[in-house]
Amino acid sequence: MTSIPIHRWRAFSLLAVAAFMTVMDLTIVNTALPTIGRQLHFSESSLLWVVTAYGLAYGGFLLLGGRAADLLGRRRMIILGLAVFTAASLGASLAGSEAALIIARAVQGLGAAMFLPAALSTVRNMFTEGAERNKALGIWGALAALGATSGVVFGGLLTRFAGWQYVFLLNVPVGLTALMLIRTVVPESRVDVARRRYDPLGALTVTGALLLLVYAVAQAPHVGWGASRTIAELAIAVALLGAFVMVESRGEAPLMPLRIFRLKTLAGANAVGVLLGASFYSFIFIGTLYMQQVLGFSALQGGFAWAAAGVTSMLFAGVSQMLVTKGSAKLVMAFGMTVIGVGILWTTQAPVHGHFWANLFGPFLLAVGMGSAFAFIPVSIAALAGVAEDEAGVASGLIYTSQELGGALGIAIASSVAASHSNTLRHAGDTVRVALTGGFHSALWVAGAIALCAIPVTFLLIRTDEMMAAVAATALREPQPELVAV
Repeated sequence: MTSIPIHRWRAFSLLAVAAFMTVMDLTIVNTALPTIGRQLHFSESSLLWVVTAYGLAYGGFLLLGGRAADLLGRRRMIILGLAVFTAASLGASLAGSEAALIIARAVQGLGAAMFLPAALSTVRNMFTEGAERNKALGIWGALAALGATSGVVFGGLLTRFAGWQYVFLLNVPVGLTALMLIRTVVPESRVDVARRRYDPLGALTVTGALLLLVYAVAQAPHVGWGASRTIAELAIAVALLGAFVMVESRGEAPLMPLRIFRLKTLAGANAVGVLLGASFYSFIFIGTLYMQQVLGFSALQGGFAWAAAGVTSMLFAGVSQMLVTKGSAKLVMAFGMTVIGVGILWTTQAPVHGHFWANLFGPFLLAVGMGSAFAFIPVSIAALAGVAEDEAGVASGLIYTSQELGGALGIAIASSVAASHSNTLRHAGDTVRVALTGGFHSALWVAGAIALCAIPVTFLLIRTDEMMAAVAATALREPQPELVAV
């Protein structure tokens, strides 16, 4: 077979577009949820699972996907994951019932979990650590932030002019095009080991724990926080997490080698990643519901309301990347999380009879437009700082696990808080809109507090020396040789 030279930035562009699509799918359904609920006759409590089924499967299997990428071959997992994601997207667009759509969303998440860590570890291996890799990971982190807001915009457009089915059908031509190009554009790489071992028990325990945890939090407003069912579910979730840690500490080939957390910056980046995902995604979820259920925005209006913030995020991404490279990545991360937290808390002042320009434009621009650019980029770089080549897939999967599971938990917690407070206000005699607004305000207070908790975590766990080593300029290094497809 003739070797085909691989141009790194061409391969990066293809992987980035596909990754953007998988990240976007966590939020693209937000503006379509009311329409989906009416047409497929969803119950109010079940509608949340159109979002969380994707996020849970996505986050729950990312570690296994990263391990498989290291051992089986990263390009192979990219192709397999993208094929599963594309097929599930087609299935979601054809779903005619509540159960069918939720199952398709979970399979979509599984495909994304197979694809994304393989793609990110491929990017890491294509670029030498230093300025060039920092540039690539900076763009990658910016696309993660932009994908979340773009999902809401595209979701509104497609729901209004084509139908909610096209929210999922959009992935099909993009996925098929990427699948046709990957083999000739993206290089193959894997870790050479005599025996390939996996950790299915680790994957099952951590996924089961997180699924049960989110389910318990989401159902608590309906069954009661003090109910024996809620307490039992939370207890079993904690027990499964304990079992996961035990399995990982004793296994020959653990899904998540605990020694990787000796890198304090990696541990800190993942802790911040959980808080970032929980605050950022829950803010978009609650903000969209407020616009549609209180202000009466259509799906299209709700989508466009986020557009300015998304464009602003792109503009600040370049500034963030430059500051990470030439300044203190630790301070940039702390600044980003501060701005996100302040922006979210600002939104708690939005009244029942609010207006977008007067009450939402400023906080949207601050939290999503500026804050996301200054948070996602340094987190993406810190999560891979000092990681050995044979653990690149695990580290890549770990940071996405942190962000996506943080998002799933954040949405569940925010929804639970909003529903509980809204029910209390309704029973006290308030109107529906007043009760909804009060519930959303409570959820936003929680989301903002979660974001601000990342500030002390950043200063306590992120090590300046490890970050400086990861982002140091490499002017004296020789250029990376061309990679070759195999």
